[in-house]
Amino acid sequence: MAVPRDSTPPGLLWAMSFDQKGCGRLLAPDEVLPDLDAFGVGFLWLHFDLKAADLGPLVAAGHVGPRALAEAVFRPDEHQRVTVAGGYVGGVVADLARPGAKPDASGRLHFVMGPRSLVSGRRGPAESPDAARATAEKGQQIPSPVLLLETMVGFVVASMAATGQRLSDEVDGIEDRVLDGRVRDDRRRLGPIRRGAVRLHRQLLGLAAVFHRLEENDAAQHLQGPAVAVAARLAQRLDALDRDVTALAERARLLQEEVAARVAEESNRQLYVLSILSALFLPPTFLTGLFGMNVKGLPFAEDPRGFLFVLGLSLVSAAATYGIIRALGIRPPRG
Repeated sequence: MAVPRDSTPPGLLWAMSFDQKGCGRLLAPDEVLPDLDAFGVGFLWLHFDLKAADLGPLVAAGHVGPRALAEAVFRPDEHQRVTVAGGYVGGVVADLARPGAKPDASGRLHFVMGPRSLVSGRRGPAESPDAARATAEKGQQIPSPVLLLETMVGFVVASMAATGQRLSDEVDGIEDRVLDGRVRDDRRRLGPIRRGAVRLHRQLLGLAAVFHRLEENDAAQHLQGPAVAVAARLAQRLDALDRDVTALAERARLLQEEVAARVAEESNRQLYVLSILSALFLPPTFLTGLFGMNVKGLPFAEDPRGFLFVLGLSLVSAAATYGIIRALGIRPPRG
């Protein structure tokens, strides 16, 4: 694959070479790309935009690893998976889009990792490759492809953890208001929080399963020891984060139920007040309607104190109604 950059496959976003100490350097546009199969003491990282890339010639020539493995990894299928073949590891793992990317905040990172190379790609604006590239450009040493992969996945895990912490802080604030009895529009806010936690749980579950499979794969035992150790570390971090996110989703669900119960209690209390007022005004309304009929023979029609008598009857009827309500044991709902 020692060809000039201008004849490399389209869609190549960058090429970075790492020396034996793990110091990375971006290759200039006019530099010749080293051979992926015999790069010497360092390793090479190629990152592609898979929407524009044409990896067919590289895959067919076997420069990206076993042909079947590379074809399976870089096809449009976005299902998270990992495969080990011929000393190479290929997989598709969850990634997060850069802030502001639309329409979805999640993506996929496709990769094939060999002893001296890492070929990666994405179909959307993924965050982890850019973060890993910036880290290498700042001087952080990344001595091997497997540690480069761990660095990229580490950024994904850190971003997911930050998202989970933000959701947890929002739940804490809502919980404090609910305990203080200050329920506002929290029920509406809890919906997106719970949805975000569930989505995060799905991503973490799939990502952890990938590295658990790599850790337990018999073929992985033929790889270098650090590859299995990295898979174990990442799986452990993902499992711990997934437990926290699962607990967060459960908290949000329980809090939704409590907020719904508080709202129902408040509604019942308001309905009780309205029902009592309706019951108290019903007898006076009947009396005023009765004495307001335009017919002869009405009591107090000619009495100058008739209005006071009717007013007194209305008050007495309202008081009698209230007494009946109390006698029946009808009480306002308790919070």
